[in-house]
Amino acid sequence: MSWENEVKEINRRRHLAKQQGGKEGIARQHAQGRLTIRERIDALLDEGSFREQGQATALPDYDDNNELLGYVPANYVVGFGRINARRVVVGGEDFTLKGGSPNAAGLRKSVYAEHMASHYRAPLIRMLEGGGGSVKGSGKKGGTTGEPVFSEPRFRIIADLMGEVPVASGAMGAVAGFPAGRLVASHFAVMTRHTSQILIGGPKLVERALGAKMSKEELGGAHVHALSGIVDNVAEDEHDVFRQIRQFLSYLPSNVWERAPRTVSEDDPQRMEEDLLTAVPRDSNAPFNARIIVEMVVDKGSFFEMGAQFGPSQICGLARLDGQPVGVLINDNQFYAGAMTAQAAQKYRRFVEMCDTFHVPIINFVDQPGFMIGPEAERNGTIRYGMAAVAAACQASIPWAVIQIHKGFGVATAAHYAPNSYVVAWPSVESGALPLEGGVAVAYHREIAAAADPDKKRFELEERLRQARSPFPRAESFGVHELIDPRETRPILCEWVDWIQPLLDDLKGPVRFGMRP
Repeated sequence: MSWENEVKEINRRRHLAKQQGGKEGIARQHAQGRLTIRERIDALLDEGSFREQGQATALPDYDDNNELLGYVPANYVVGFGRINARRVVVGGEDFTLKGGSPNAAGLRKSVYAEHMASHYRAPLIRMLEGGGGSVKGSGKKGGTTGEPVFSEPRFRIIADLMGEVPVASGAMGAVAGFPAGRLVASHFAVMTRHTSQILIGGPKLVERALGAKMSKEELGGAHVHALSGIVDNVAEDEHDVFRQIRQFLSYLPSNVWERAPRTVSEDDPQRMEEDLLTAVPRDSNAPFNARIIVEMVVDKGSFFEMGAQFGPSQICGLARLDGQPVGVLINDNQFYAGAMTAQAAQKYRRFVEMCDTFHVPIINFVDQPGFMIGPEAERNGTIRYGMAAVAAACQASIPWAVIQIHKGFGVATAAHYAPNSYVVAWPSVESGALPLEGGVAVAYHREIAAAADPDKKRFELEERLRQARSPFPRAESFGVHELIDPRETRPILCEWVDWIQPLLDDLKGPVRFGMRP
């Protein structure tokens, strides 16, 4: 006797599950300029690689004869796929059904996504669109409600996962409540510029609670969250989201028990850029373009910046050096002269912890005038966030190269050095307890005030002390590993990349202090 009829029923149910919210629901999604979750998965992954889990998961409706009358698919889709032939887990809400707010079947699949990524040690990609829970049905009495007292906290796996595998999340439409929490519990979060919003609570909830009438875009559009730090990057459209996620994952291992993938570089490791010689002006207060310095040193076209608009005095990004994935840190002196603000410190700490979690070495170009000062800096708690950044660097276990290029003043400079850092200096660097201009004004205020020409006296003192801050005495005292011609930076760092290969082989497994949201 054959099971052919049952197999036909299996296939029928799989077909029904893929109908999502029906033709009308899909048409509404497209009319708003957004793809469906299944279209997103197909566009993100290598062609034909998606292997869905729970294909027939649904909310069925049976008659008295146990015949299937209705079939509402789970509104969360999850499964395995491949990106550049590497296995990943991908999942996301189906907004064509119940606006992405999880039905019972969808909730189980969404909870499974993190467990699946953890169990199989594969990167997790979330494509989020929808709200969290609903008050509908919450007033019913009787039956079994809530979680048992002995159950694991639902958010435990979300937190633990950040110390195990890369997690990348895209906000593909309106994302509120629990999905918004999942979005920020990621190593990389990106939203579309025109079609997505991220909200703790939506407009109706905000109006009811606070009396403020605002649209979803006003509350949580890209113009808000590029500055808030909720997302790392803003994408022009959904396909740009997919591109950025693929690029981000290319620098990281599949999990903390593997090495980041080193590729064959077509860029000459001995390349020396003439423009590096003049990249830093002789006038110590003149601004310059820090990103150009990075691009002239790392493999051409490999720099992937994260969080450009949040804490803009600090630049963070991933790149490659002779094919080796590296984290890149450099101050942007065009914002607050590169000073470490509260926001810059938060960005810095998260980035260092991410690199340490996945054993990605860091190259750090130092141009640090110190912590930001002033009343706003005090209100923002800058020193607390700044010391968290210092702690992240001091406790890092990864290989760390420091290139002193311009300034290094005060306690904030300690955030730029990890244990056993390899330190080289450009002739343009100056360092000390305080920047000269402010330090001289404080330490010599009586002498300056008593001078016949206070401005001239101040200038004389600054110039005399500046000579003492030259990097040559530090090089003579072995205070740096090497004082170098700026044009030698790439060859020297590519050589360092070869030195650290045995260290990277030994750096596997969870770190002592992993990354948190």
